[in-house]
Parts: sequence; C-alpha cells; structure tokens
Amino acid sequence: METQTTKEINISRIFDAPRDLVWKAWTEEKHVQQWFCPKGFTIPVIDWDAKPGNKIYVQMKGSDGNIYPMNGEFVEITPQDKFVFIGSALDDKGKPLFTQLATAVFEEEGNKTKMTLLLQYSDIRPEAAPHLAGANTGWNMSLDKLVELLKTM
Repeated sequence: METQTTKEINISRIFDAPRDLVWKAWTEEKHVQQWFCPKGFTIPVIDWDAKPGNKIYVQMKGSDGNIYPMNGEFVEITPQDKFVFIGSALDDKGKPLFTQLATAVFEEEGNKTKMTLLLQYSDIRPEAAPHLAGANTGWNMSLDKLVELLKTM
C-alpha cells in the first residue's frame, strides 16, 4: 500500500458577521478556545497569541477523555485579511504526525464575511491516516461551532 505524502483541502464559508468580528474569533485566544475543535471536543489548554513567529499549542480533549495535542507557529498575520499558520497533530511521544499549512483569507461581502481556507498537509506519517481521513469533517464541525459563537459575540 502506498503511503500518502501530501493532501489538500479547500473550504469556503460565508459567515453572517462582519469581517472584524470573524477576525476576532480567529485571533483572540478566548474565542479560539470555544470553536477550534470538532463537535464533542473541548480545549482545556491553549496557547494562541496570533503574531508571526509565535508558537501555538492546543490540547483538544475528546468525549472519550483522550487528549489530542497540536503544536505549531503563526506564519503570516495580515489584520482582517489573511491568517497563516503551520500546525501538527502530535503522537504520544510529542512527535508530529504531519505538517499542516493553514491559510485563511477573509473578504467582506456586505455585512457578511467570506472565508476561504486552504489546508495543505505534508510530511505525513502512516499513523496519521485516521487524522487525515477526518480532517475535512473535523474542520467543518469546528467552523460550525464558529458560526454559533459569532451569534453570541
């Protein structure tokens, strides 16, 4: 069986919220902690200071009680326009299962915001297959949580 070495996912969403509000939800740690994980998961630990060069650390806790850590680094932050980070899900020894380059672009559409998210995966280890199989679904579940959060901000 051939090992997958790269994968790409494109997601586009229209949020019923102004761009500055969507931007806050992506860049302020207290908001990210509420939506940056799939349904059924929480984030008990987060280090998210969205400035280029700053490190990222997130622990997602599943309904089964398991902790799924992720680390990374902010690459490019162009206020209200573009948000780029590198992230990796970590194995039980703290080693990256893959590298994910996430690029989110935000555009005003009247009082709404169009977000285009490009996820590029590389350096994929064979044991990352379950993570990648659920990546599209997981990101969409997270973005569904973002939709709900934006209603309360």
